[in-house]
Amino acid sequence: MATHLMPSLPAQVSPPEFAISANLPHEINGVEVLALPVLPAPDEDSSVVLGPGAEEAAEALGIDLLAVLETTGATGRTGEVTRVPVVEGELALVLLVGVGQQTATDFRRAGAALARAVKDRASVASSISAIAEDDGFEAFVVGTMLGSFGFHWRSAGPKERPVRQVVLAGVADADALRPALATALAIGGAGWRARMLATVPSNVKNPAWLADQAVEVAGLSGLEVKVWDEDDLAEQGFGGLLAVGRASTTPPRLVQLEYSPVSDSPEELPRLVLVGKGITFDTGGLSIKPAEGMVNMKRDMTGAAVVLATMAALSDVGCPVRVTGLLAIAENAVGGDAMRPGDVIRHFGGRTSEVNNTDAEGRLVLADAMAYAVAELAPDVLVDVATLTGAMKVALGVQTGGFFANDQALADKVSAAGDAAGEPVWRMPLVADYEEKIASKVADGDNAAGGAGAITAALFLQHFAGDVPWAHLDIASVGDSASDRHEWTAGPTGFGARLLLQWLRSEAPLDDIARDRAARDRAAR
Repeated sequence: MATHLMPSLPAQVSPPEFAISANLPHEINGVEVLALPVLPAPDEDSSVVLGPGAEEAAEALGIDLLAVLETTGATGRTGEVTRVPVVEGELALVLLVGVGQQTATDFRRAGAALARAVKDRASVASSISAIAEDDGFEAFVVGTMLGSFGFHWRSAGPKERPVRQVVLAGVADADALRPALATALAIGGAGWRARMLATVPSNVKNPAWLADQAVEVAGLSGLEVKVWDEDDLAEQGFGGLLAVGRASTTPPRLVQLEYSPVSDSPEELPRLVLVGKGITFDTGGLSIKPAEGMVNMKRDMTGAAVVLATMAALSDVGCPVRVTGLLAIAENAVGGDAMRPGDVIRHFGGRTSEVNNTDAEGRLVLADAMAYAVAELAPDVLVDVATLTGAMKVALGVQTGGFFANDQALADKVSAAGDAAGEPVWRMPLVADYEEKIASKVADGDNAAGGAGAITAALFLQHFAGDVPWAHLDIASVGDSASDRHEWTAGPTGFGARLLLQWLRSEAPLDDIARDRAARDRAAR
């Protein structure tokens, strides 16, 4: 029998370190770059105006920065960067960065533009965050962090590195902003972690490896963790996970992570269950994908990466409710024991599915985890996250995620959180008339409905949500970025972690939804 050596990832780059200072950027000793904000002028006397610290820096350096901007035709639009080389001690460069209308989105994108402009630099001091409100301050830090993301497997080391230190300068009350900085770093760190996990090649990232990563993260984040191996899954009837993963040399796993906030009676707090699709590589199985369709399939576990990254950050953002994360992990491979079209599988809890397309495997593993959650965990709210259907990309393009929900209050919260976090999503309809498409002549359901692919996939999953308020985030449209764009870097995006944390950090993220469910229960009685 051939022996396959498991390669080890090389050391990866780290996000920048952030510090806060009341001093203006040019007053920070030893920095290599200054970054100053540029705003569109409020009148027609000039095209742009400079933000705090610019006048003092210009005087200290003997440079007319406004003249530079006028000469280059700068407009102050978001993310526009004008470079001014200087020679002044260790200082080598001044960056004039457009912040547009100074919305949170503008600051997030300005941070990402700055991050790209200071790659391979030792340090940058910037007063951009000094003109930001609370949400803009956070967005600037998150954008700077995520715009710095990189991954490499080069023998000579990474092609470029993030700037090592970012000093948020010119801040009037530095101490008051330190909690906001900590929150921003947790949110940016969740996005970074989700991207990193999704970017790892599948010759390293098999189900056992991903489960081990979850155990490690749980230990670092103070989460309780449980892992089901293939024997446990068989004993307890997780037929979807076993069927999808049975042709792989690395068997499937189910991981459960538990977070509880500090409380005198944590068991009385409402409970959310997050379920993540964790297909570590998707060949399509016997319904094999074309070669070009497999290129990005190392990121078909983005849903599980998002759930894991979100769970790791809940304590840091002060989530006030209990949250359980379930990672349904398998590799959809081709082999002599592969799941076949026409097979019928029995999910956890007993519902059966006829498998008429082995490339519609994500819903099969999610179904097991959702059924387990409803039967064993009694959630108040259930949310699954998955790169599920190519149909979502057809519907929404590549800059907006899609979601479905069976509860209006939950849908409103998901949509609002996406907008605020910079991960916009669009609600899609659960069209009941399409139920006939997922009907099977021999089983409870068919995994290969034709037409309206995103909707029929959601309808398939809805049967496993029971009467629980449920949302399904289909992020296949935004799971991968073809190029660098704002805070998105080329490759897997980790889309969804910021949205979930934006929602779950709120004062009472589940309250309205729980009341809606209670009203439905009363109406049913």
